Amino acid sequence: MRACPISCTAVKQQFSTCSRKPKDVNQMTRGNPCQLPGMLPNYDPNDNEAGMKILEDLTENVEQIQQRVLEEIITRNARTDYLKGFLDGQFDKQVFKKTVPVVNYEDIKPYIERIANGDSSNIISAEPIIELLTSSGTSGGQPKMMPSTAEDLHRKTFFYNLLVPVMNKYVDGLDDGKAMYLLFVKPETKTPSGLMARPVLTSYYKSNNFQNRPFNRFNVFTSPDETILCSDSKQSMYCQLLCGLVQRQEVLRVGAVFASAFLRAIKFLEDNWKELCSNIRTGHVSDWITDPGCRKVVSLVLNKPKPELADLIEHECSSKSWEGIIKKLWPRTKYIEVIVTGSMAQYVSTLEYYSGGLPLVSTMYASSECYFGINFKPLSKPWDVSYTLIPNMAYFEFLPVKEKNEDGAQYVQCNGVCKENCMEKETEKEDVETVELVDVKLGQYYELVVTTFTGLYRYRVGDILMVTGFHNKAPQFRFVHRRNVVLSIDTDKTSEEDLLKAVTKAKVIVESLGILLIEYTSYADTSSIPGHYVLFWELTSKGNNHLPVLDPKIMEQCCSTVEESLDSVYRRCRRKDNSIGPLEIRVVQHGTFDALMDFCVSQGSSVNQYKTPRCIKSGEAINILDSRVVTRFFSQKAPFWELV
Repeated sequence: MRACPISCTAVKQQFSTCSRKPKDVNQMTRGNPCQLPGMLPNYDPNDNEAGMKILEDLTENVEQIQQRVLEEIITRNARTDYLKGFLDGQFDKQVFKKTVPVVNYEDIKPYIERIANGDSSNIISAEPIIELLTSSGTSGGQPKMMPSTAEDLHRKTFFYNLLVPVMNKYVDGLDDGKAMYLLFVKPETKTPSGLMARPVLTSYYKSNNFQNRPFNRFNVFTSPDETILCSDSKQSMYCQLLCGLVQRQEVLRVGAVFASAFLRAIKFLEDNWKELCSNIRTGHVSDWITDPGCRKVVSLVLNKPKPELADLIEHECSSKSWEGIIKKLWPRTKYIEVIVTGSMAQYVSTLEYYSGGLPLVSTMYASSECYFGINFKPLSKPWDVSYTLIPNMAYFEFLPVKEKNEDGAQYVQCNGVCKENCMEKETEKEDVETVELVDVKLGQYYELVVTTFTGLYRYRVGDILMVTGFHNKAPQFRFVHRRNVVLSIDTDKTSEEDLLKAVTKAKVIVESLGILLIEYTSYADTSSIPGHYVLFWELTSKGNNHLPVLDPKIMEQCCSTVEESLDSVYRRCRRKDNSIGPLEIRVVQHGTFDALMDFCVSQGSSVNQYKTPRCIKSGEAINILDSRVVTRFFSQKAPFWELV
């Protein structure tokens, strides 16, 4: 990006006066900044002051910017097949909100599938759709696909650049070293239309915006791009860790996108540190690193034998305890940057064990649909993290949600940290009008709805958020949970319905032997790396209450059947990414679920309305179940998965 040719206070004027519509993406990146894609002010990302002024202007002028964003989206796309059926040639905001319905993925899926199969992009977007971004959420067992355009890559770059001045406000000297960020690409596939379908981060790392990014002294990585773009995840991990260890004295911050990915890297280091030290000692990369790009760049980083460095790393890694290992191996590290909100909050205690007291920083809130918000207080504790939605990213609306348990008593489960003992309950959504970004109320819960520049209109993202405050006039939100998700280890998102279908298929196996599944529940066990799903089953023989003799082979088959029945994202994480361990069934003694009910009732649940929670998050409840486990079984094979 070039240095901004106008003062950053011109952002307000830009949003209120820019009405010229560029013809193509190349035009949008030349000349007057008023022509930048999606009304994105241009500035030098090395200029912290300019970046902070842009953020201040964006958050001071939320209402004007949001109106301008919606006007721009409607003006561009009113003649698409999707919108013209609702707007009938009108370009008015009120008509848009009155006639265009709030939708979920199943409503727009036919349009996405038409594009994937070769139909024109203009059925939903005036801008050409250049790829489809696969989401961690699924539909019909397959990943959801979100439309993406060329200009959206510029929007993501703008967003990433704004993270830097926020961090520099709280942490000094980040331009005096490097970041050891462990970044990876995921499998991708080509749709019948020829468009690629791939995860949002894989899309960004493979784009010119990332690979040909201008120098930013605050974002110099230890990992060469070739190691990040390596499709072999094991070679990529090995090479990135090797580069990070060789440059250990230059590392000022470490991290990955998700907490789970960073902990997998620590586990990989535990398993491979001896070989890594050998490479450092000899100055030679292991022969099994066959990716030519990786071999070349890592050899350049190694440069020559470094026996003293190898001895130092060997000394630290051979210690009986790895508590604080991050600070020992990378002594100048100032913080760990990983997402630790939502389902990733379950990894906080493990990260703290390895971190040596380093802050855990969640900088941003984003998804395949859109990049949403920035954490303006990045050093806050994981359970206090709030994100300020950036108003030029999309048009935001909110469906009011009442978060209650069965008795109607309100409780909070923010950023994955449960404040009560039993699992969160998804309340029924009433047919209510949406609330605009500037009209949300402090302390209230909402489900996020977005209208994007890429062809999503009034789309329910599925995230439940709570308003925690305001930065200038921009609301700040704490992530509460994903709607309908009960289990998650990595990028997998398993709903109660998905779990029920999988368990239903598996219980047929034992029912044929005269064994009944009386009750079940589950939890995501992250006490080991990688984490894995645990199912608690209470079984009985038909005709009596005795626990039957169980054939291990049969129960292992039940474990495998559950895994085979879960969606493709889970199966990919299990088989391809190795980011989820084998599923476990723990058989509990008779009466265990009565004890669980007694516990929940003692915590305030109504005995008349009590229903067995299908996922447990309370440590006390898990202890009740674990204390009554009589036997355990694990899946003995990874489920089938292939790119579709």
